[in-house]
Amino acid sequence: MPFTGVPLADHGELYRRIEAAGYDDLWTSETAGYDGFTPLALAAAQTSRLRLATGVVNPFTRGPAVLAQHCAALADASGGRFVLGLGSSSNVIVERWNGVPFEKPLSRMRAAIEALRPVLAGDRGPGGFRLETPPSSSVPIVVAALRGRMLSLAAELGDGAFTNFLPLSGAAQVRDAFGAPDKELVCRFFCFPAAEAEALPAARRMLVAYATVPVYAAFFRWLGWGERIEPMVSAWEDGDRKRALELVPDDLVREVFVFGDGGAQRERLQAFAEAGITTFVLAPICEPGEVVGFVEALAPARR
Repeated sequence: MPFTGVPLADHGELYRRIEAAGYDDLWTSETAGYDGFTPLALAAAQTSRLRLATGVVNPFTRGPAVLAQHCAALADASGGRFVLGLGSSSNVIVERWNGVPFEKPLSRMRAAIEALRPVLAGDRGPGGFRLETPPSSSVPIVVAALRGRMLSLAAELGDGAFTNFLPLSGAAQVRDAFGAPDKELVCRFFCFPAAEAEALPAARRMLVAYATVPVYAAFFRWLGWGERIEPMVSAWEDGDRKRALELVPDDLVREVFVFGDGGAQRERLQAFAEAGITTFVLAPICEPGEVVGFVEALAPARR
């Protein structure tokens, strides 16, 4: 969340429904919509049990002191339920949109986590920064990671790893590269509460938009999809968006996205659970009026 097309002012009832339905967490995205923190501040006032997590924000457009301030505020407002999902983001968001050089993302992530840990514990960080009111309990840090080195960093310094646009055939590879069975492995799933044939065109558009971003292209190559995506990526880089869409590999779309009614989606998600995913972030791709039905259909209380 937040849910596309639903005003933030109307999210309160949805937050309460989600909590009552037995879900464990609320995770925010931060791309071209709202920021990753404000919806969680609203949710903190409307819920009492749910974990509230960013999924994810980055350490390029916010420095460690500002990130620590966000963490302290949300940890306090939620009574200790806040989780910081932190990821390096992409060259598009960081450099093109925000004018910040996207350099050495692995080093930037390591430095950010190492700076945040002491500050969130009440100690001084880089430059002598110290929070006036540090969190009264620890703030978990879940590291967004796609490939081997970032997954290793997540295992070393994080409380978990967060992956995205994961094909089912690659789940075991990501799990093994993470190599931390005692920590949570989070994955965001784009869920269409519609038949595959009906939803496939929209899913193809979503895939081409992500898979042509360099960090995601490298992710799919690492998972063995290089030959299948290269024609699509080349067409996109040449400026031929229509041709790139035509070249989207449908078998990859079917591996990444989740389609169908509640039962079909549960069955598909169970396959990811068997491959090692432990925390499921469900992103409904539907009309605003269909969100409540999606929440009810996938509710843990309905198992």
